[in-house]
Amino acid sequence: MANQIAANFAAAGETQAVAATAEHITKFWDPRMKAGIFASDLSALSPIARAAVESLQEQA
Repeated sequence: MANQIAANFAAAGETQAVAATAEHITKFWDPRMKAGIFASDLSALSPIARAAVESLQEQA
């Protein structure tokens, strides 16, 4: 799902898309979903989705 969200924001440019994807995950994903993606293999994510998840992990 993170890849789909990132793809929707991609037209805004990478920096803005990463921020928007991270914001979406923060606002709309429940704690179990966040924990699941943090524990997953991030190599399966698009570059935008991966950067968004990594930015959220750094904030945690």
